[in-house]
Amino acid sequence: MKKILITGASGFIGSFMVEEALRRGYETWVAVRRSSSLAYLQDERIHLIELDFSEPERLQQQLRECSFDYVIHAAGVTKCLHQSDFYKVNTEGTISLVKALVAMKMPLKRFVYLSSLSVFGPIREQQPYTAIEPTDNPMPNTAYGKSKLEAEKFLDTVADQINFVILRPTGVYGPREKDYFLMAKSIRQHVDFSVGYKPQDITFVYVDDVVRASFLALEQGKNGGKYFLSDGSVYRSTDFSSLLHLEMGRPWLLRIKAPVVLLRVVTFLGEYVGRLTGQVSALNNDKYHILKQRNWRCNIQPAIDELGYQPQVNLEQGVRKTVAWYKANGWL
Repeated sequence: MKKILITGASGFIGSFMVEEALRRGYETWVAVRRSSSLAYLQDERIHLIELDFSEPERLQQQLRECSFDYVIHAAGVTKCLHQSDFYKVNTEGTISLVKALVAMKMPLKRFVYLSSLSVFGPIREQQPYTAIEPTDNPMPNTAYGKSKLEAEKFLDTVADQINFVILRPTGVYGPREKDYFLMAKSIRQHVDFSVGYKPQDITFVYVDDVVRASFLALEQGKNGGKYFLSDGSVYRSTDFSSLLHLEMGRPWLLRIKAPVVLLRVVTFLGEYVGRLTGQVSALNNDKYHILKQRNWRCNIQPAIDELGYQPQVNLEQGVRKTVAWYKANGWL
């Protein structure tokens, strides 16, 4: 039986990774912390292992009795009180894990790192990237994107010591996801809020397609390969909210379109209040840069050609599945 370690398993994407690994018959180990929620990790076939990514030496001790065929590293944070926390978790945590695996000479067949389209910034306003070449110059404009890019750069330095593939999904949505749920919740309360007057090209990918791509990456793709993931289509900024509105029975709706400068004020205040209260706010500086950016296109052809990736769920189907889950689980 193939043995796999999945990090970030208690989170949105990671929990679906675990379910797919079990479905495929892997001996499935999941990395958890003492504070991790096990709500989606109830299957008795799951093996739990406590790992501390902040302490490289302790991490080796925690892994010393283990040997894995595959690792999917989905652990990470998308919003933090302090920018330095992005680097502690997304960058330094990844470096610690990889260094431990290398130091232990673990005979991994493949390490899959879940990065993000956010490693590219507003340079993409002019045209979408088609493939990753040495001449490309990623310029992320968010602390999250920068932390993910630094982790990618480290992986590049150990390409001769560990066989890895990097996946760069765009906006991932689906059941259990909490940020896009805020939009659904707002629409239920009869408000649809959008930002900016210029057209915005947005891309999405349903969580099941990210999971499928991850398991394809375990078996296929070249060492050091970096692949964008989306559902293959480009949408306008209103498409997602319009589909939510439809699936929720078309409640009466007040559509508010605000200038970007207002978003700047709101996110600044949101981050300030968050630091005062110790509560992470969805309205933060990173969110400002994300919503301000007008082009979130990406080319998934390399993933199609080299991984055999074929997205199965378009936005209309995905929103329908997601809203149905929200309703069934009492979120809406």
